[in-house]
Amino acid sequence: MPELMSAVVDPATFATDQPTFTAADGLTLRPWTDADAPIVYEGFQDPAIRHWHVRSAESIEQVRQWICGWRSAWSSGNGQWAVTSNGEVAGRIGLRQSDLTEGVTELAYWTLPARRGHSIAPRAANMLTRWAFHDVGFDRIELTHSVHNVPSCRVATKCGFPFEGTLRGAGRHSDGRHDMHLHARLRTD
Repeated sequence: MPELMSAVVDPATFATDQPTFTAADGLTLRPWTDADAPIVYEGFQDPAIRHWHVRSAESIEQVRQWICGWRSAWSSGNGQWAVTSNGEVAGRIGLRQSDLTEGVTELAYWTLPARRGHSIAPRAANMLTRWAFHDVGFDRIELTHSVHNVPSCRVATKCGFPFEGTLRGAGRHSDGRHDMHLHARLRTD
């Protein structure tokens, strides 16, 4: 059946190389490389990252496979970036569950334990959000987190993602299903 409307986001946007973004304050979002595998492995030894992301890293080789998957997801609009501060990896940020036809994506992130409290996640989220709205053309960016993940809620609020509601039992975590807060921004906000 023919569509009555074209896709909001042109899929050709993701047929090029994944971009790198650099801010004047030394924060950079860049594609992941195989050389980043040890730091990601180390990050996933952190109980908080494992808890909120329901994943553990068993080996550096396994993380290299994740990174390969992150790079290949770019072509579908689901880019993952290493967040670096003054050249050192500080965390991860990405777009996931992107629906190019509808122009909707979801923002996801984590910060390494030693870098928490330095506004890494909000600064990275603001950079990626601006690009996703203004350069790519997404209409809506969602952000979800467990109702128990207070730091993630602070990031959403700092970045201007209004709270829209609670999704009951929508997220699996290591201790069972959690209700999830839904925050979202519109390109017109």
